Amino acid sequence: MRGTSCRYRKDVRPKDQPILATDLAGLALQRPLIAAAGTAGTLDELADVLDLRELGAITTKSITREPREGNQPWRITGLPAGMLNAIGLANPGVDAFVAGHAPRIAAMPCRVICSVAGNAIDDYAHVADRLDTLEAVAGVELNVSCPNVHGGSDFATDTAALADLVRAVRPLLPSKRLIVKLAPLVMGTPSIADAARAAIEPPGSSPSGPNSRPGADALTIANTVPAMAIDVHTRKPILTNTTGGLSGPAIHPITLKLVRDAYTTICRDSQTPVIAAGGTSNWQSAAAYILAGATALQLGTSLFADPRTPRRIAKGLADWVRTQGESSLAALTGALQV
Repeated sequence: MRGTSCRYRKDVRPKDQPILATDLAGLALQRPLIAAAGTAGTLDELADVLDLRELGAITTKSITREPREGNQPWRITGLPAGMLNAIGLANPGVDAFVAGHAPRIAAMPCRVICSVAGNAIDDYAHVADRLDTLEAVAGVELNVSCPNVHGGSDFATDTAALADLVRAVRPLLPSKRLIVKLAPLVMGTPSIADAARAAIEPPGSSPSGPNSRPGADALTIANTVPAMAIDVHTRKPILTNTTGGLSGPAIHPITLKLVRDAYTTICRDSQTPVIAAGGTSNWQSAAAYILAGATALQLGTSLFADPRTPRRIAKGLADWVRTQGESSLAALTGALQV
């Protein structure tokens, strides 16, 4: 397995913290921290700089039916309050992933969730069907909200199309948790609640999967926010793609509201876990997501900034739970006082 030379790795196992044990739609995670899609490399490259036992799970790069080279450089840049990227779903394609990367999954010390992307329902269905044969894969996350490729957010902004996609893919994953990664829908129609409902309860679906649900077992809220940066000296966009997706602390307040809206309108009553993704850089930002209704947290920009971030967040969260007089992090999910 990769990562044996990790310079942050200790000779002892990361301290067990049962107080942080997380149930994600029936999937047991040792911690609520998940590496967001793309931040772990194709699969386990993050192990070169981080002991993967610090995480509850990692999410692979978004896997597509055919290989993708992605957008041309520059396709990532730092900003004062985060990061802007337009990678463009670069990945080796599902055949190469299954043949060259998947055999390492069983040896990994945390859960693996495979992200899937496509241009049409058939694309998602083909990849999901291939991934269901991989016993070591814990779940599949449908990336319906990538802002960096043409049509990457079409399903996220059309609830009927999203429902059609979930109806098509759900039966193909009888042994996997199905997660849907939604877009940051902050204004207008559809709302985040509309999209969440289409993913969780697509009309006309029959219950299936390990939790006998008609749609998604969990939601990831949300993807990056469409944005751009300009080099004022050259008078050109910094990214070759012109625009990209903004991540990091700048979007935390936006995503925090989205998590709360989805939790209070449908996720709480349907008992659908929310994975909060957007600007979690310390234990306080993580705790805010938990109070808003999140069950788990995806880390992205913070892993680029410092791969040791998961250890600090885990320690801070565990201390916070104790100061709140609770015995588990789960007891504080949705516990916002309003």
